[in-house]
Amino acid sequence: MGLFEAAGPRVMESPAGTAKWDRAPEHDRGGRHTPTERRLLPVALAVDAVGALLPVAALCVTTRQPHPLLTAALAGMSWLAVGASKNRYTRDELGAGAVLPVFRDWLTMLGVLAVACVGARIDFSVEICVLALLPALALGVARRKLAHRYLLAIRRRAQALRRVLIVGEAGAVDVVLAELAHRTDHEYVVVGSCLVGDEATDSALPVCDRLASDGDAPEGALDGDRVLGCAAELGADLVFVAPGRQMSAARVRRLAWALHDGGRNLAILPGLIDVSQHRVRLAKAAGLTVMHIDPAARRGIPVLLKQATDRLGALLLLMLLAPVFAVVATAIRCTTAGPVFYWQIRVGRDLRRFRMWKFRTMVVTADRMRAALEQSNEHDGAMFKMRRDPRVTPVGRLLRRFSLDELPQLFNVLAGHMSLVGPRPPLPEEVERYDGTEIRRLSVKPGLTGLWQVSGRSDLSWDETVALDLSYVDNWSYSRDIGVLVRTVRAVVDGRGAY
Repeated sequence: MGLFEAAGPRVMESPAGTAKWDRAPEHDRGGRHTPTERRLLPVALAVDAVGALLPVAALCVTTRQPHPLLTAALAGMSWLAVGASKNRYTRDELGAGAVLPVFRDWLTMLGVLAVACVGARIDFSVEICVLALLPALALGVARRKLAHRYLLAIRRRAQALRRVLIVGEAGAVDVVLAELAHRTDHEYVVVGSCLVGDEATDSALPVCDRLASDGDAPEGALDGDRVLGCAAELGADLVFVAPGRQMSAARVRRLAWALHDGGRNLAILPGLIDVSQHRVRLAKAAGLTVMHIDPAARRGIPVLLKQATDRLGALLLLMLLAPVFAVVATAIRCTTAGPVFYWQIRVGRDLRRFRMWKFRTMVVTADRMRAALEQSNEHDGAMFKMRRDPRVTPVGRLLRRFSLDELPQLFNVLAGHMSLVGPRPPLPEEVERYDGTEIRRLSVKPGLTGLWQVSGRSDLSWDETVALDLSYVDNWSYSRDIGVLVRTVRAVVDGRGAY
């Protein structure tokens, strides 16, 4: 599938069936804020200022602190100054959803405010000041999350997008287009390409110009002018460069000079796929820019914290959900013949097998009936799924709809076989069909919930399922686990893809 078949609202079809390049209702040709983002900027500034100023003023007046209005003004200015110094109000940061930077900024603000108060000779209570600034932290996190979700939503409707021109060899350009086509939650819409060399491209993307190979144009003198001309013609404010044999470092450097002098932005695509920003570190060596890719955490305090969260969380949930267990068990016992619980051998971390427990949602003879249903499998990979599986009981359909059948796996989490968050544990016969890439899913403990469950569940293709699981394995962090747990609540209530 090409980029423009998957991009949905980012491209339209003309009556003749040819691609009509959508000019996107909102874009910025100077690389600054789009109209939507310009509306978000004053809101962000106002929320941050009010979130710091009003609580500090109110608490200082209530507790009879000296100079309450001056202290509140210093708090508001300090919070905005720290945000501005960390570029939190730029285009990239307005749409970011990470929470940790807000907490770091808040700690920095406490130090800045302390220095400011000492310089202004204001005597204040540290405990009261910290307490008064907690709303600023909460509002900062909420504002950042809401802005991120709002921008994601409107970008799916082809708004607040950045128009991109790609420069590179045909093969590299095709790879970039294929990766961008998989998702619509990013801010980029590709409007054309400048191909290097004479190689043909597989995409339907308009080729605005062709640049000579590096060997044919050793100075690359005309690259900048030609790329700038294409960017102006297509209304692109950003140029992606896909490095290759014919795009040497010196050539890219000269192209960057020309683009920046011409008011266009440049981004280099290093060829990495699905690597979280927290794993990337930049360093300098002999004039070279070195990109270090850190491995996902497998030991240390974050891992210990995850293990503690798993055990304590499972124990707490088992106690809180005891009445739900009783109701579900009664419903199963009263409506169908057979045991309440059902167990299967599943494969966990490092290919270790264990018994995974569930509430029974199928008839007792379900396992013997599966062979006859293999031809009706609606999933395209190693997983077996049927939207209207005849083995599922009426009560079982309701339990699956709200994922209540999975609750007994809390015992597996408590026993250490599983984690609260992780890839789904596969059956042994499914693992036998895994290739070298798919087997990496089993390098961590399987989870009661995970990216698969909060991203569509059974509605996802096998390739999408594997990609989500590999993303989790390679980019794991404790904060990401917490985010998945929060999203699980919404996925359970929604019930989409659960069958």
